[in-house]
Amino acid sequence: MISRELSGQFQIYLTLELRMSPNTVDAYLREVLKLEEFLKQAGRTWQDLDTPLLENYLLAVRQKEQDLSPRTISRILSSLRSMMEFLILSGKRDDNPLQGMNMPRITQSLPEVLSLDEVEAFLESIPLDTLLGQRDRTLFELIYSCGLRVSEAVDLEMTHLYMEEGMIQVFGKGGKERWVPLGPVAEHWLRIYLSEVRPRIVRPGFLTNTVFLNNRGKGLSRKGMWKNFKTIAERAGVSGKIHTLRHSFATHLLQGGADLRSVQEMLGHSDISTTQIYTHLNRNDLEQAHGNFHPRSKA
Repeated sequence: MISRELSGQFQIYLTLELRMSPNTVDAYLREVLKLEEFLKQAGRTWQDLDTPLLENYLLAVRQKEQDLSPRTISRILSSLRSMMEFLILSGKRDDNPLQGMNMPRITQSLPEVLSLDEVEAFLESIPLDTLLGQRDRTLFELIYSCGLRVSEAVDLEMTHLYMEEGMIQVFGKGGKERWVPLGPVAEHWLRIYLSEVRPRIVRPGFLTNTVFLNNRGKGLSRKGMWKNFKTIAERAGVSGKIHTLRHSFATHLLQGGADLRSVQEMLGHSDISTTQIYTHLNRNDLEQAHGNFHPRSKA
């Protein structure tokens, strides 16, 4: 079985060599531990692992979780393939039993997007009569205006704000750095938050460099952010998740005429094909406009 030392080395390999985000590293480690438990119950070791044994494991997982999606299976296989490659590099194995297994085909679904009116309704539904309400207005305005991931908003620090330049420094997946313009609306709310709200939330004697704080003066958690978003969305009559604001950011930029390469940079996508999914949404708008207004679109 994997020793604590080897497990730690695998974690370092994922983080430093493959430059994975902390959340992805945690997910990969969980999948590896599940397979290890399966091997333990079968009286087998990592050295015994072969393609038939892997197929039996995936079958057991499928039986346990009836609604297993192709994306989940793909994540499991990616996790285990990384583990096999690590074991080879570590001299624990000389072959990869996953090498001949095909990744399941993942159908690309279009991301959920809010209309501009829905975004405005959401933001306007945030009460501003409390410090935390003003914080939330700033937080969600920043996520929408800058296309931030939840983790990027949580991890944003005071030293990442360049107010005079109208820019923020963002560290995305794998610690990849990018610079994103604030825009006048986000800058307006951020200046109010930094000068009038955050100083009143900070607890005396407890110093933190995190931008967005909870009511105890500590960094706002993902869980707290998700809970607040859900409450506000229900009040506004809007359906979506926090990440929907990021999808809306990208879609509204492209609808407004931004080029794909610029949107890719602002989103922090390493591969432009990831950004291209938003052009499908834009294409749907074009098709609808053509169907509604072009004289040759009528039968």
